[in-house]
Amino acid sequence: MRLHHPILAVAPALAVAMLLSGCQRQEAEAPGQAATSNAALTDVRGRTVNVTGPVHRIAIDDSRYLVALGLIHPQPASLLAAWPQDVNRLGEETYAQFLQQTPGLAELPKVSSSAAAFDLESVLAARPDLALLSLESGVTDAQIAQLEAAGIPVAIVDFFVQPFENLEKSLLLLGRLTGREEQARAFVAFRNEHMRRIAEGVAALPAADRPTVFVEAHAGMNGDCCNSPGKGNIGDYIAFVGGHNIGSDVIDQSFGKMNLEYVISRDPAVYIATGGPHLAKANGLVLGGGYTPDQARAALARVTARPGFAGLSAVRSGHAHGFSHQLINSPLDIVAIEAFAKWIHPDAFADVDPAATLEAINTRFLAVPYRGTWWIDQQTPATTASAR
Repeated sequence: MRLHHPILAVAPALAVAMLLSGCQRQEAEAPGQAATSNAALTDVRGRTVNVTGPVHRIAIDDSRYLVALGLIHPQPASLLAAWPQDVNRLGEETYAQFLQQTPGLAELPKVSSSAAAFDLESVLAARPDLALLSLESGVTDAQIAQLEAAGIPVAIVDFFVQPFENLEKSLLLLGRLTGREEQARAFVAFRNEHMRRIAEGVAALPAADRPTVFVEAHAGMNGDCCNSPGKGNIGDYIAFVGGHNIGSDVIDQSFGKMNLEYVISRDPAVYIATGGPHLAKANGLVLGGGYTPDQARAALARVTARPGFAGLSAVRSGHAHGFSHQLINSPLDIVAIEAFAKWIHPDAFADVDPAATLEAINTRFLAVPYRGTWWIDQQTPATTASAR
């Protein structure tokens, strides 16, 4: 299945025009909001979500939805009735922050993760006001019907599979479901403004200037090579910032595997590894909350020193970078987009500052701010979010 963003399928100048018109349309709608509030609620599958008033007890199948809720609500964990307790997706440090804010989080009922088979019984037993499920959860229409028959509305959202198509509508849906539409619109406007800057910069680049990029997801996991985005997800980010993801040439879905021989034969100009605390036991790329720049830089040096990687042009020329996977699969993806743009086209985006963008998100939006080393460069000093 080919996953794509409509902006990416058109000429650069038209792409900018589409992005600008989208921002202007949203700004025009924001002040009144009455028409939007009276309209039917629709999820990313096009399903109608029937709720009466704001929901207060939500079952989620991905802990990273706490981050999305934290952009629009001051105590996001207080909205949960059940969650998968998949702390690895948040990272221990970020989980500790949520736990400090809402101690009862540790005692909430557990439901299955979107990475596992959907467990209907656990959601029914939690009796939430709403089941917030991932597009990739595998829940069937029959299971959704059973939940709705039991009085539990279901909303399908997506910050992962098709982020350009679904992220904005998912966050706006969350805003309306929780009575925080104004806050959701404010963040979407912030994200769109930053995306517009990148789109305009890419549109000004020569058409032939599309460096090849290898994104190794979960770098070092099980000593394996090579997890990679294909058509969709992080691959869309690479295309949006004016790069060419080599995984998209051989992987027809959002994620898949490539062999090392293929990577070596393509010899990409830029290497981006993703990782996080979940790779500590695998001796892979570790960074994020609780990690220092020195630890992250050492981890990047370790994964780029593996056989076959050390000889890549990207590594030999100092164009190897690491980025937190936790920061990608959430509405905070604009930080990744800006970092990728600087890494792939450093001259064109010299004035773009992803650290300042993350700090603005921390200050203006997030209930639980992201502090730590979230991305790292091979040779230049680490860039981290500044503490306040």
